[in-house]
Amino acid sequence: MRPGSPDETWREDCAPRRVLELFATKWTSMILHTLHGRHDDAARTGVLLRSLPGISKKMLTQTLRDMEGSGLVSRHVGSVVPPAVEYRLTPLGVRCVEPVELLYAWGRDNADALDALGTRPTARRG
Repeated sequence: MRPGSPDETWREDCAPRRVLELFATKWTSMILHTLHGRHDDAARTGVLLRSLPGISKKMLTQTLRDMEGSGLVSRHVGSVVPPAVEYRLTPLGVRCVEPVELLYAWGRDNADALDALGTRPTARRG
């Protein structure tokens, strides 16, 4: 949206707000990135947990449920005992990978500028 654009272009269901809602947590983009870049668009929960340092099992489960509800991933339960649960990127999830990768590439290319920001008071990274 351009500065000074009419208020109706910023309504609650506008596209920019819906995109931000999809990525409300940092883990959503990281799970998309990990599923696509490291696991060919599909992985079991345990594999994802080991691939994402710093995420708790509870947070991974919660984020995957949210992503499933948003249509970014689908959940597949295998017919073995115990059940093998696999998460796969949906077509929408695959479409969301490109902007995530662009943002991550920008972060890598501008690490010096990000480092100059310092840490936020609420950040875990020291």
